[in-house]
Amino acid sequence: MAESITVTTPGLTSIQDLGRPRAGRFGQMTGGASDQYSADVANALVGSHRTAPLLELVAMDFGAVASIDLLVAVTGAPADVEVGGVTRPQWEPFVWTAGEELTVRGIRDGLRVYLAVHGSLSASYLLGSCAPDSVLGFGRQLTVGESVAIDVDGPPIDHPHFRFPLFRLGARPASFSGSWSIDVTDGPDVHEFGATADRLFESSFVIGDNTNHIGLRLTTTDPESTVPRRDRSTEVLSRGVPIGAVEVPAGDEILVLHRGRGVTAGYPVLAVVTATALSQLGQARPGQEVRFRKVSVPVAVDAYRTQRRSIQLLRSRVANVFASLRIPLHTETTSAQHTSASQMESV
Repeated sequence: MAESITVTTPGLTSIQDLGRPRAGRFGQMTGGASDQYSADVANALVGSHRTAPLLELVAMDFGAVASIDLLVAVTGAPADVEVGGVTRPQWEPFVWTAGEELTVRGIRDGLRVYLAVHGSLSASYLLGSCAPDSVLGFGRQLTVGESVAIDVDGPPIDHPHFRFPLFRLGARPASFSGSWSIDVTDGPDVHEFGATADRLFESSFVIGDNTNHIGLRLTTTDPESTVPRRDRSTEVLSRGVPIGAVEVPAGDEILVLHRGRGVTAGYPVLAVVTATALSQLGQARPGQEVRFRKVSVPVAVDAYRTQRRSIQLLRSRVANVFASLRIPLHTETTSAQHTSASQMESV
C-alpha cells in the first residue's frame, strides 16, 4: 500500500510547483507558485529539487494526516502551524508524525503558505510541470478526504523523547510587515506616458477585490491623484507581455500581470515588476496597500542574483546536515518531469 497524506480540511489547496518557464512559446501561461521564493525555500529545506511538487495553501485553514512519519517544511505567510496540537516552526524542517493531524490556521499578513515534503508527491504533469492551468482546466483544488500518494525513502530524524527540532538551518524568511514597496523597471511604453509616468511612484495603491493569480487590479488611495495616462491616440496592438507587466487601461486602475497571465495583451506597459518583487506581490491580499519604486535593470538583476545565492547557500547547509544524518537528498526531477520535458522539446 502506497504511503499518502489524507486531507481533512482542504481550504483552498492545490499541488503546485515553479511553473512552465518555456511554455510561452506554445502560447500557454507560465503559472506556478505565486510566491516563488517561499516555494523554492520550502523545497530547499527538505532537500528536494527546486521544481518538486509541493502544496500551496491560499488564505484558508488546512489540515491533513500522514500515513508515515515525514520531514516537512512550511514557508510563506505567517500562520499557526501545529502537529497533533503542538506548535511547529515555519521556515525550518520538522517532523510530521504519522497519524497526527498537521494543521495550518490563521494565515495572516500575506496570502499563501507552502508545504514541502521530503519525498515525492504524486502529481500529474503538463509540459513538465504540475502547476494548475485555470484556462486549460488542468489541475484542481484538493478536496476533503482526498489522499495524495507520496514516495519516501526512509524515516526522518527527530528527537526520540522531547520532539525538539534538530535543524537550525537559518532560512531567510520573507518580510510581511511594514509598508510594502514593489520594485519596478521601466516598461517598453514608458515614453508614451510623458510626465504622468511618475504618478506611479507618487502615491500608494490598494489591491482590489478582483485579483487572482492571473493579475492584480490596483487603484490609487489618494482621491486627488489619478493613474498615469498615455499621451498617444494610436492603437496598441496585441503583443507579447512579460510576467509582471504593469498595464494602464482606460479607467482609474492599473493592472499587474502575474504568473497566470496570458502571453499577449493590448494595453500599454508602463513598467515591469522585478522578479523578486513578484514573489512579494504573490502574497498581496485584497485591501493591501503598496507603493511602487523605480529601480534600474542592473539593480533588479543584482537583487535577484543575491536572492538566488541565499537559496543556494541554504541548499549547501541542508546538504551538509542531511549528509551527516544520512538523509538522502532529492535533487533530481522525477521521471514524469523528464518525460514531459522531453515531450515539450519535441513539440
